[in-house]
Amino acid sequence: MGFLPLGQQTEYVSEYDAGLLYPIARVDKWTEMGIESERLPFYGEDVWNAYELSWLNLKGKPIVALAEFRLPCDSPNIIESKSFKLYLNSLNQMRYESPEEVQAILERDLSHAAEAEVTVIIRDVDSMSSLVVLTPDYCIDDLDVDVTEYHPNAGLLAIDDSMGIVEERLVSHLLKSNCPVTNQPDWGSVFIDYKGSKIDHESLLRYVISFREHTDFHEQCVERIFIDIMRHCRPESLTVYARYVRRGGLDINPYRSSAPVVLGNDRLTRQ
Repeated sequence: MGFLPLGQQTEYVSEYDAGLLYPIARVDKWTEMGIESERLPFYGEDVWNAYELSWLNLKGKPIVALAEFRLPCDSPNIIESKSFKLYLNSLNQMRYESPEEVQAILERDLSHAAEAEVTVIIRDVDSMSSLVVLTPDYCIDDLDVDVTEYHPNAGLLAIDDSMGIVEERLVSHLLKSNCPVTNQPDWGSVFIDYKGSKIDHESLLRYVISFREHTDFHEQCVERIFIDIMRHCRPESLTVYARYVRRGGLDINPYRSSAPVVLGNDRLTRQ
């Protein structure tokens, strides 16, 4: 099967190697979207979850755990997800005295790669609820809309001034984009909390669907959605939060907000 794409092997590293982490600068994408790195128009974090974290205790017995990572949205770098997975795998055959020791190593290496302080929480596999359902005020996915555009188009967005100022929490589970590294699909749900002139729900659904053939990292898709809604709909306040389906034992859940806020890490059933 070596001639098939599925047969292409990635070298398995069984010795700890922080050099496997591959940082990618945020500034290039910010420049493309007209964002000044010195004056970011949003606050937020990139919340990662790892479901395949393991190492050996001092007697050589495997330990398995879950980990939550939080990268500040103003860190100079994001971390490419495959390199993140390979790095975590490099811990598999290493012996550590305690979860606290592993946490300290992860925080040091990830902070170095991101060039900002990254926080890490390691949890026992039985310490988290198996499923947590986030319940929005309104899911727009059942709207019967005609769709013809599958590349991001902010011009699809529209508002209805006749409704005055409203507050809504909307969700669509139809967010899909493609990974710039592997060109494989990334599937997600996007939550949009805003206060301002009412955003036309059909226009918003068409806009979310327009990412379907778009190639970008998770973090950059969320930032583009935030910027486009702010520029075209001009809400008084806005938070965009995407929960992506895991790949390779990792899920990435970025959020961007017009005001400082710390969001939780409740999972969706599809995660």
